[in-house]
Amino acid sequence: MKIRKEVFVSVDVETSGPIPGEYSMLSIGACLVDAPETSFERTLKPLNRNADPEALAVTGFSLEELERNGAEPLLAMADFDAWVKAACGEGDVPLFVGLNAPFDWSFVNYYFHRFHGENPFGFTALDIKAYYMGATGCSWRDTRSSAMESRLRPSQKGNHTAVQDAVYQAELFRLTRELQQKGG
Repeated sequence: MKIRKEVFVSVDVETSGPIPGEYSMLSIGACLVDAPETSFERTLKPLNRNADPEALAVTGFSLEELERNGAEPLLAMADFDAWVKAACGEGDVPLFVGLNAPFDWSFVNYYFHRFHGENPFGFTALDIKAYYMGATGCSWRDTRSSAMESRLRPSQKGNHTAVQDAVYQAELFRLTRELQQKGG
């Protein structure tokens, strides 16, 4: 049996609220963990007008602006699927990596299934927070990005721009992987 190469893809989303379906994915950003210059970014038209004011404040997005200029979700997810497949190469296995992956993956999975029919990542995701906790033996509280930064010293910063956050969390994942390989 041929072993397929695993390709780690850092993914981040910005949303209008806490759950997919009722709230919208407003932007998606992704990059290859080991080649973050290979990236993807789209803003999307909202599904509806449901929005948590705090979520919108964090993202800086306007639903009205996205209604005019965001990509249709059907097209955005087709583009993202094509990017994942092209970035990973034929026969490779793309692995979704996220900082608080359950949140981001739930939106990406919902949108892939609703608008594209399938999710190229399958039904799993790798959470950087859980990986960091396992690699360091820290408490869950110490998996906050600020606590991870103080130990890992990344050069990147997150700023609630999906593609920049994907690049930032890719670096956190690489640094955690290096730390784990050295024995924590």
